[in-house]
Amino acid sequence: MTTKNDSRSPGRGRIRDQQGRPIAFLFAVFIIIAWAITGPIFHYSDTWQLIINTGTTIITFLMVFVIQNTQNRDGAAVQAKLDELIRVSAARNMLIGIEHLTEDEISEIRDKCAVRVKKAATGAQKHANKKARAAIDKTV
Repeated sequence: MTTKNDSRSPGRGRIRDQQGRPIAFLFAVFIIIAWAITGPIFHYSDTWQLIINTGTTIITFLMVFVIQNTQNRDGAAVQAKLDELIRVSAARNMLIGIEHLTEDEISEIRDKCAVRVKKAATGAQKHANKKARAAIDKTV
């Protein structure tokens, strides 16, 4: 899927889309096999080993940033979807955007929610007990 950001950096979008495909894995396997086959030709020298070590280190270093960028974009998209669901539902709109708060502020909101859950559970339990008593009274 192409987005507006991909048009500013088309290479990043293509890399992100291609890195998880089976052909990328097969290409990596091909490179390793080719490197292993050349071992006897270069007498398993230090330079021969350095080539694969350097190559894999560089690719790993670059892929960390590609993966992090993808995760950040996915997280932001999920957060936007959740915010929209909160906005259009009966949920409290004050929860929209809480990902921008400090840890202490989020913890305070969690504590308030936990208190509400306990109150709701207590109320539900009392209601269930009333219904059970009423059912018992009907049968007796």
